[in-house]
Parts: sequence; C-alpha cells; structure tokens
Amino acid sequence: MIPEETDALTKLRAVVHRLRAPGGCPWDQEQTHESLIPHVLEEAYEVADAIRSGDPALMCEELGDLLLQAVLHAEIASETGAFDLDRMAEGLTEKLIRRHPHVFGESSAETSAAVLQQWDAIKRVEKGHQNEGYLHGVGSGLPGLMRAQKLQKKAARVGFDWPEMGPVVGKVREELAEVEEALQGGEMMKVEEEIGDLLFSVVNLARKAGVQAEAVMAAANEKFMRRFHAMEKRLEEDGVSLDEASLGVMDAAWDEVKRVGS
Repeated sequence: MIPEETDALTKLRAVVHRLRAPGGCPWDQEQTHESLIPHVLEEAYEVADAIRSGDPALMCEELGDLLLQAVLHAEIASETGAFDLDRMAEGLTEKLIRRHPHVFGESSAETSAAVLQQWDAIKRVEKGHQNEGYLHGVGSGLPGLMRAQKLQKKAARVGFDWPEMGPVVGKVREELAEVEEALQGGEMMKVEEEIGDLLFSVVNLARKAGVQAEAVMAAANEKFMRRFHAMEKRLEEDGVSLDEASLGVMDAAWDEVKRVGS
C-alpha cells in the first residue's frame, strides 16, 4: 500500500519501491544503473530546455522527472545494500557543509571566485587529487562543448585566461586560418585536429562573452530546424518538393524565411 498521510518524498519513495517490487511494473523491474544512463541524460537536457523556456510549470514537471531518476537509482542500489536515498542525502549534506567552510566553519570567502577556488581546493583533497594535474578529471563524461567550457573556466581560476575579448576573437580567426590551410593540404587527421582547435577557441569566445556554449548550440540547432521547416513549407507552397529543389532554389526560399523572421 502507498501511504496516504505522509510527506511527498516519502510517498515518492514508496511508489518507486512498489514499481520495483514483485507484482510491480515490468519496465521498472528490468532497469539497471546502466540501462538508465540514457534516461538520466535525456531528463537533464529536458530540464535545461524547460529552464530556457521560462515556464515554471514545465520546469517543475521536468525537475520532477529528473528527481525520479535519482530516486530510482537509489532504490536499485538499496536492493543490494550498496546505498539508499537517505545515504545519498546524508552524503550530499555532509559534502555541502565541508565545502562551505566560509558558511559553516571559520574560513573566509567574500566573492564567488573565492568560493570556487576554495571548493576546488577542498574537492582535490577529498578526491586524493592534490598530487595530480590541476585539470585532472575535470568534466569527464560531459559532452564536448560543455567539457571544453568547464576546462577553460577552471583554468581561468588560476589566471590562465585572456583579460580582454580582443585576443579571444583573434584566436578564433587564427584557428580558422589554420583550418583553411589544413583543408588545402588535404591531410584528414590535420583537418580534424585544426577543426577541433577552432571549436575549442569558439567555446572560449562564448565563455568570455558570458554565454554557455552548449546552450547557444542547442538554440542554434532549434533555429536551424525552425527555418528549415519554414523553407520546406515555402517550397511546398510553390509546388516544389525538397527532392526536386536545386540548391539555388532552396537558398532563395531560406533567405526569404530568414527575412520575414522565421
């Protein structure tokens, strides 16, 4: 039975436990930590989309879906005694207290930058990484754009960063010229390397401009899809299918939908 008169989190745990229990949901019963990896990633990206939408109701729903992933992982782990939701919460609480000694202890950190430097120093000691390279393990498992930005951001905390925007823009131009040179050379490995350097420098430009590279890339993807769909509709109105349209015809339709603000 699911308890009626109890707090929401306790009820959520009871529901997830019931789903995993004998006689519960076949899909939930089949899940493992590994099988749920795509769902965790999907829910995280849907949370990001909801936040960008500015819709509080959608944010609440998507954050709830992400919370379900954490509760489900905790339930799976509890079945073997590895850990449970209480242990997760206790560990998180202890970590937050340890890594905020300026709030719960005697240290001082008056700015966000100082807080982040202190957090990194404490984390390195906790992880046993104080004898490893400064960037050891940073962003492992993140998508490429996100990891690039995180690596750059952490390097900037110790002063490895251009203080002004000018050299950052210049670096993008320099890397683009090196891509063009590599393309002329025709060596594919060199082309790949130089395009990687170009992307890394563009991420740095995004970071210096104060925007998240992954977020603006997602927005650019959505804009491309929206305009492509509008172009397709425009062609259909003219009695032309995508398969039949030449590049020149598609370009003209694209320019038109762009002009009208699609």
